[in-house]
Amino acid sequence: MATTTSSEPRSQAASNPEPALTGAEAILRVLEQAGVEVCFGMPGGAILPLYDAFARGSGIRHVLVRHEQGAGHMAEGYARSTGRLGVAIATSGPGATNLVTPIANAAMDSTPLLCVTGQVSSALIGTSAFQECDIVNVTRPLVKGSWLVTDPARLIPSLREAIALAQAGRPGPVLVDVPRDVQEAPAGRLGEGPLAEPEAEPEAAALDAVGAALREAERPVLYVGGGVVNAGAGAELLSLAEAAGVPVVATLMGKGAVPERHPLCLGCPGMHGGRWANLALHEADLILAVGVRFDDRVTGPLETFAPHARVAHFDIDPREIGKLRAAEFPVLGALRLGLSGLRERLDGYRCPQRWRRQVGAWRERYPLRYAPAPGLKPQRVLERLDELFAGREVVWTTGVGQHQMWAMQYLHCERPRSFLTSGGHGTMGFGLPAAIGAKAGRPGATVVCVDGDGSFQMTAQELATAVAERLPVIVVILNNGFLGMVQQWQTLFYEERLAEVDLTHPTDCALVARGFGAAGVTVRSEAELEAAVAAALAADRPTVIDAHVTPGEALLPMMRPGAPASEMIEFEAER
Repeated sequence: MATTTSSEPRSQAASNPEPALTGAEAILRVLEQAGVEVCFGMPGGAILPLYDAFARGSGIRHVLVRHEQGAGHMAEGYARSTGRLGVAIATSGPGATNLVTPIANAAMDSTPLLCVTGQVSSALIGTSAFQECDIVNVTRPLVKGSWLVTDPARLIPSLREAIALAQAGRPGPVLVDVPRDVQEAPAGRLGEGPLAEPEAEPEAAALDAVGAALREAERPVLYVGGGVVNAGAGAELLSLAEAAGVPVVATLMGKGAVPERHPLCLGCPGMHGGRWANLALHEADLILAVGVRFDDRVTGPLETFAPHARVAHFDIDPREIGKLRAAEFPVLGALRLGLSGLRERLDGYRCPQRWRRQVGAWRERYPLRYAPAPGLKPQRVLERLDELFAGREVVWTTGVGQHQMWAMQYLHCERPRSFLTSGGHGTMGFGLPAAIGAKAGRPGATVVCVDGDGSFQMTAQELATAVAERLPVIVVILNNGFLGMVQQWQTLFYEERLAEVDLTHPTDCALVARGFGAAGVTVRSEAELEAAVAAALAADRPTVIDAHVTPGEALLPMMRPGAPASEMIEFEAER
């Protein structure tokens, strides 16, 4: 992503002896003016003036985290569950570098994230002062823009520019680094906030070309991703799909973009998606790709992906169109406008019934399967969670690993912004803090984190944040005693040589939860799981359900490495 750095000498304007605001006060007032209601962070020496401004009064709720990585993931969870800007605050040095993983995660998953970091005083920059770090250059490859603000008069405009950039076009992370003396110095008056920019409208000729191609198509597929969710274009997508009768496959990041129980929704394609969804893409003659990156976890080898299809690629980011897969029909602009514009150009087109019957036949032939057995199967845990939380306004979050993919397979999401996971960066430990951020943003929703025992232990300390802030998230751990995804790869492709994946000398995760002041219970049967969920819903406090599941369970189906996405390793009975 492109980066802008602002570092200017002090201006004479900043010497006004009686400014309305100090730099620290200006930061809070700009955030308030931008509509920020919640932020996440931890104080330290270089950011103390900002925290003193909080102490003197702000309309923004501050959530005190236990680790700055948690602050970043909470801000991501807040942003992705609400559609609003996420804000994380950290001090200089290690505080700032602890935000690097969430920043990278936000970049990969197109999440609007503003990171405000303290920096050592301007006179000490470049001297290797205590807790000095050039965080602007550390994060330069990851952010849409970054600012080191050494001129107090530039603080307000720099913050406004950062906030606008984080949310404009394809969303992403930005960083504003503010030396301690700039936070204490006069920074001028707030003034009027900037006006929102209008949406970029796709060219009519581009939509005309896609409409003509669709009317010729016999095997069309809508292939949709996280861009649809970010753009708030779910209603336009569903309207187009229903009007044209075109089947929809949604990526991991696009899960919930259309209701997953809708007859046109084929669920997720890719590495561990349904084989029927992969076959639909493989055999399509026209792919309407909307807000997707043609990620390798979906396509497999690009030269084998959708070999019969022409591609219409809708995106707000010109760098994505044609980056990996050539697009015969590029459509650049706001996705809501592009989808509604195509809907207007259908001219009565309906997807051929024989194509929809074929896709349905594949779905019947290759369903998700697993072998029932004594004990608690991880797949069955997800099936029961799907049933037990049905009818509620649920936001699901996950860590990264086998549990993430089982959640993708077995949880049905009926609305956008209801499934939050780390997609492109694959960040273990994302699930719990993201759930806390989502609960802060949507207090009326039931927020459930599906985690693994490995992922949970990376950010478990944030349970203390959930307890202290009275954010009653529910965490369900699929505890198989292993780093399950790595174990599966070692079993399948490394002749069963298991190296450093054994977690069977276990941490008592339920006891850990109770140590942080949350409720914690261990379950080993379906009946115990059901009782634990009922108790968690009644408790109105953070709860960890440590579900001990069958160890060594393989996550299937699975794309064969190096093979076309249509070729998958299936459940044993299907080999």
